[in-house]
Amino acid sequence: MPRSKVSEAMEEGLQLEYEETKEKPTKKDFDVTKYKVDNNPYPQTITLAEDEFEVTVKPLSWSKKNQFISKCLSWDSDGNTVFDGDTYVRECLKEMLVTAPWGKTTELFLISIDDRLGNALEKLVPSAFSSEVGSDTENLKDE
Repeated sequence: MPRSKVSEAMEEGLQLEYEETKEKPTKKDFDVTKYKVDNNPYPQTITLAEDEFEVTVKPLSWSKKNQFISKCLSWDSDGNTVFDGDTYVRECLKEMLVTAPWGKTTELFLISIDDRLGNALEKLVPSAFSSEVGSDTENLKDE
């Protein structure tokens, strides 16, 4: 029995649709490892006017950074937010600095250093309200 033109056209259309589906590139699987923090500490050279030394730094995760921001953020009686930047920087440095010439980075150490060392170390800390995690710490120098 001869096939109708409609049947032939429908079969051809189905065949084309099948071939197009086969030829479409498959979507790449999501690779979450690209977005995870590398927890391996890395050496960082700090250069001051008269000294140069190395510290070992551990990157902050998105969650840890947000925990510190939450800890440092409060509301006044008028409903305005107040951010304690000093506490944020100190908490980050205590978490991030794994090894340093002075030993463990403690609260007592941080409140005892001067502006030269404090400003150099502060460059290691990611901005609290930036969308970028981390900062350019490749060539830290006290200028």
